[in-house]
Amino acid sequence: MLNIASLVIGAIALVLAVFAFIPLLGWANWVIVPFAVVGLALGAMSSSTSGRNLNIVVIVIGVIRLMLGGGII
Repeated sequence: MLNIASLVIGAIALVLAVFAFIPLLGWANWVIVPFAVVGLALGAMSSSTSGRNLNIVVIVIGVIRLMLGGGII
């Protein structure tokens, strides 16, 4: 059950991360990354690893986007 919750959170965060790639919307990653960290925590408590891996990918994408935009843009 925790893996399903982690997958749902990860899918929502991934859709929002794609939305945050639009110029001047990079600030949205400040909300998306902590949201994905919650999904990562749920995935870490699960016996399956797919939810955890999805959230790791979303976190990496969000952090890279924040670094590219200087943390704001």
